Amino acid sequence: MKIICVEGNYCKNKKDIRTPNEPIFFLKPESSLLRNNQPFFIPDYSKKIIPRVNIVLKVCRLGKNIQEKFAHLYFNEIGIGVDMEAADMLEIYKEKGLPWEPAKAFDCSSPIGNFISKKEFKSLSAISFSIFKNKKCICKAYTSEMLYSFDKIIAYVSKYVTLKDGDCIFTGSPEINDTAALNDHIECFIENRKLLAFNVK
Repeated sequence: MKIICVEGNYCKNKKDIRTPNEPIFFLKPESSLLRNNQPFFIPDYSKKIIPRVNIVLKVCRLGKNIQEKFAHLYFNEIGIGVDMEAADMLEIYKEKGLPWEPAKAFDCSSPIGNFISKKEFKSLSAISFSIFKNKKCICKAYTSEMLYSFDKIIAYVSKYVTLKDGDCIFTGSPEINDTAALNDHIECFIENRKLLAFNVK
């Protein structure tokens, strides 16, 4: 399986001229997944880890060059995950035009929670989700704020990468500046359902 991550995808002003016309995505290896609420250990090569919360889609069938109108057939479940970004490293790599993998795709950089059927939601474009640090909400967002919908993301990514059953798509994170520090407790919710919780070590 693979982890496909959309960069950004949330903007207060959807007419922002800096926003690209198509989604930007990158890949993470399976070893980046952190399951079962296991603790996240801060890597010794970063001093600034930012926990970027994402709605996650679980791919349920093989697909390539998927038309947007059929994209909804390729996922049945929705979950939540966190892209643990080594922000200090990422800034350097971006400045130098280097690949992002050391800052984004390192081992256990993708804590992922439980999944629930998409049928439980009245509208996939009106889902609220949030992340709490030590019982304080540090970010809350709605899928209505997405620049690119779930279907658009699936259609676009499948032009370049074949989707397979079990692949996880992190659909992008709202802006967040809070960092994760030693002994923090992170909790993530879709609506009022806690689907992920882990400690930072």
